[in-house]
Amino acid sequence: MIKVLHFFKTYYPETMGGIEQVIFQIAEGGTKHGFESEVLYLSKRGAARNEPVGHHLTHRSKLDLHIASTGFSLSAFKDFAELAKKADIVHYHFPWPYMDLVHFATRIRKPAVVSYHSDIVKQKTLLKLYQPLMNGFLSSVDCIVASSPNYAESSPVLTRFKDKVRVVPYGLDRQTYPTPSAEKLDFWRARLGERFFLFVGALRYYKGLDYLLDAAKATQLPVVILGGGHLEMELKAQANQLGLSNVHFLGGLPDEDKAALLKLCYAFVFPSHLRSESFGISLLEGAMYGKPMISCEIGSGTTYINIAGETGLVVPPRDSVALALWNQPAVAASMGEAAARRFEEVFSADSMAKSYAEIYRSLL
Repeated sequence: MIKVLHFFKTYYPETMGGIEQVIFQIAEGGTKHGFESEVLYLSKRGAARNEPVGHHLTHRSKLDLHIASTGFSLSAFKDFAELAKKADIVHYHFPWPYMDLVHFATRIRKPAVVSYHSDIVKQKTLLKLYQPLMNGFLSSVDCIVASSPNYAESSPVLTRFKDKVRVVPYGLDRQTYPTPSAEKLDFWRARLGERFFLFVGALRYYKGLDYLLDAAKATQLPVVILGGGHLEMELKAQANQLGLSNVHFLGGLPDEDKAALLKLCYAFVFPSHLRSESFGISLLEGAMYGKPMISCEIGSGTTYINIAGETGLVVPPRDSVALALWNQPAVAASMGEAAARRFEEVFSADSMAKSYAEIYRSLL
């Protein structure tokens, strides 16, 4: 068994984002393909070793401070060095500038893979300062993995490291999602009605949700927003100001509720308008549940999941009247079927784990 150590700033059960989901699916799918994964991450709860998540082990280092979305930890230098020594492969998850420092400071001479989850889009001034470290880090690793050919071709960073970039699409395993009970489905049907557009995700600046609210105002169609985040109060205030009784903010909910909403929704809407959205795990969940999708063309993996005119609609970013599938139920249904087929062909967790296993073996 190849031993792999994943290193990222956060992980389950602390946070439940897209990158955490990707690491989880790689770790859970590995045994079948000849590797086992452990995960080291930072936590406000302090340090701990050998905590099981699913069928793999996780380790925590104490999170000491946060600056510009970057977690720092003094103890993680030692923790990483100890755990990396026992691993055959170190698997980093980018971007996280502190990780680059740990990589150089600990001088671990193990084959290194980087999953490149996103360009740095927002912190332009900090990026200028960070660039030399970033370039040094990416130059020093053995393989950089992009999640879609779209992103690999359009990222100014990845095009510089073309010779070491591989593409492995993110994958999900339907078996790791709960089956909602009849009672749960009835509860949400009664509360939200038979048809609604669903958004799932963290309420962040690049998700384009203010444009989705404008669209809901223009069309008066029902929109359900599942997720919490920094912009929650601001978006609720905007919805009040626009007088939107057709928009439901549900906050964060357990997985069974999410599965119920994915099963019930009419279409999945994903208005992310900036390249910070490199892929869109929740968009992929919409495809897995056989839903037609509405997303924006931003040159990222969202348009690798959602093929314009086939699995859904692809609209220009910041387009406020883009909920156009409502009165075309036959078209919506056939797009949903195409989305489910494409998910099975391209985005299974098993094919993602298999591709990573091939990369790991090639480096040993």
